Amino acid sequence: MRILSLLLLGSAILFTRCNSKEETPMPQADADNGGLFLPEGFGALVVVDSVGPSRHLAVNSNGDIYMKLRITTGDKGNVALRDEDGDGRADVVQRFGDYPNDGAFATEMRIHKGYLYFSSELVIYRQKLTPGKLIPEGKPEVIVRDHHPMQWHNSKVLAFDKEDNLYITFSAPTNACEDWSSIDYYNNGNSSAGVKSMNPCPELNDLGGIWKFDANKLNQSQWEGQRYATGIRSVVGMSWHEEDNSLYAIQHGRDYLHGHAPNHYTPWQNAVLPAEEFMKINKGDDFGWPYTYYDPFKQKRMWAPEYGGDGEKEATGFADPLMGMPAHWAPNDLLFYKGSQFPARYKEGAFVAFHGSTNRGPYPQGGYIVAFIPFENGKPTAKWEVFADGFAGVDVIVDMKEAKYRPMGLSEGPDGSLYISESKQGKVWRVMYTGDPLKFTQASLANMESRKSRSYIKTPDETADSVSPK
Repeated sequence: MRILSLLLLGSAILFTRCNSKEETPMPQADADNGGLFLPEGFGALVVVDSVGPSRHLAVNSNGDIYMKLRITTGDKGNVALRDEDGDGRADVVQRFGDYPNDGAFATEMRIHKGYLYFSSELVIYRQKLTPGKLIPEGKPEVIVRDHHPMQWHNSKVLAFDKEDNLYITFSAPTNACEDWSSIDYYNNGNSSAGVKSMNPCPELNDLGGIWKFDANKLNQSQWEGQRYATGIRSVVGMSWHEEDNSLYAIQHGRDYLHGHAPNHYTPWQNAVLPAEEFMKINKGDDFGWPYTYYDPFKQKRMWAPEYGGDGEKEATGFADPLMGMPAHWAPNDLLFYKGSQFPARYKEGAFVAFHGSTNRGPYPQGGYIVAFIPFENGKPTAKWEVFADGFAGVDVIVDMKEAKYRPMGLSEGPDGSLYISESKQGKVWRVMYTGDPLKFTQASLANMESRKSRSYIKTPDETADSVSPK
């Protein structure tokens, strides 16, 4: 009887150990935080230095990382990373992907209900993840095909709701649905509207919006989906907010206000207008592209110059964003923080990866940071913060090529760490909170608030901040 009791006790202890979740110790941050500047109490380490030019990433529940590569030919367009010794760094880096690569805008990498979803420019795929195995097995399944030819703004960004619906962006390839035959060549394009646009815009028939699909149905075409929202030029950062069960995205605003209507817009206005729009998207919303743009200073939607606007005519009848973000910063990922590792103020707030501008001349290029938008009572506070800086590596960015890194992808790890990827080399950082979350106060953000004075973050002064190309 004594032997039987000991055996039962030993079995119970073994069962308890096998079924308990032992917390994995947090790895040590790099002494220099991998070159990043972060709020007080945060640290970062470099997970991998370079897997090659890449786009988005996703972290699995066991800590494995999957990344989408920016390659245009061949196969094996994905890469998988695994940390085997618990130091936070990738010990295994393996490429995979039995599908044809079709363009550098191939963007998405998401994990949803045991499947790895990823996109080329024209096709959404998925593969089943097997617990314990790094590389998904079997050939990728096709979920949705895009019937359009290869074109600009071809990123296919994904979001999933609680009912297994899949939301996909079909962005517009043009800046403002231009009609290039309308240019006033005799006036060198310097009339009040040197370029006009098509009205109505034919691109809105099947582009410039977000479509809704069944996340589990194979071989769907765009026509089998339902248009969820329209008037959205280009979105590369989109996410479902589980707290209020709604879709959110950040739109890339249009360009060339001065170039298209130099009588109404100065080069400075060209650099600071229009806003990148942080949007809560409801079914049936129309955000007004290409007929309008959002002015972050006036906090109003304005008629575009190609459609009779002059910088003063307010447009009505369209959906407005929750807030306007700095112009041309290229928001390329959006993540709502769900974890508990970070201080409580970050819970359910939005992180945004700003890839950085390319066309703000004659003013410095802007962006190249990860920002945070706090939420209170389910709504953004309308004031964004610098969360992670140091990617650019230079003080003044005249040309995008001068930036060392360009923040691209965001993903949350199983312990609440934030993973950040960049697009040039495929470097990945893991950001962790190492301080006491109860002692995190507004003063802990002071060092990051001061970074808003840097040339690539602040609003440029119209007369003092212009620069010349090198």
